[in-house]
Amino acid sequence: MRVVLAEDSVLLREGVARLLEDQGFDVVAQTGTADDLMLKVRSYSPNVVIVDIRMPPTHTDEGLKAAQEIREAYPEVGVLVLSQYVEPAYAMELLAVSAEGVGYLLKDRVSDVGEFAAAVRRVGEGGSALDPAIVSQLVGRRRRNDPIDSLTPREREVLEHMAQGRSNQGIADELVVSERAVEKHVTSIFVKLRLPHAPEDHRRVLAVLTYLRS
Repeated sequence: MRVVLAEDSVLLREGVARLLEDQGFDVVAQTGTADDLMLKVRSYSPNVVIVDIRMPPTHTDEGLKAAQEIREAYPEVGVLVLSQYVEPAYAMELLAVSAEGVGYLLKDRVSDVGEFAAAVRRVGEGGSALDPAIVSQLVGRRRRNDPIDSLTPREREVLEHMAQGRSNQGIADELVVSERAVEKHVTSIFVKLRLPHAPEDHRRVLAVLTYLRS
């Protein structure tokens, strides 16, 4: 899997690149600016881009804008934001169109190299990876008559893990239940959120978007 890495801290950038290479990724390019990131994406056609939100010259939202531009111009490229800050508004901007191929992780909360590598791979393959802190912030306020309110506590727990990008087996392992039990919860979630099966829709992604937007 080909990766382009954008991070203005040289030490952090080199460290992340080394970790990814040790996990079998091909880090095809690195950069410290958002403008150069767009050039690297055009030149190297990566599967996934890892980018910080706050980058030179103003250190505000240059990385976010580059991420949005990449999603618009290269929808096949996954975008993983690796930030020091919990920015729910920025996360919603990234998720506005789709949760497919999008991730938002917090630097200080990445404590397991294997899980980080799995998140990068998941985003590169079109899945999602959201830090639980981001999910909690996004669902802090919910509108009235929200279909999410019809879910049981266990179904909400399953859906929260889905929002973090976990598979049914991954959720089963986390909750210490059978994969079959998780499948039943997922089916119930689809019914309660009024997400009928349709070949052109990805119900798992639609369920996550409903959860986050609510």
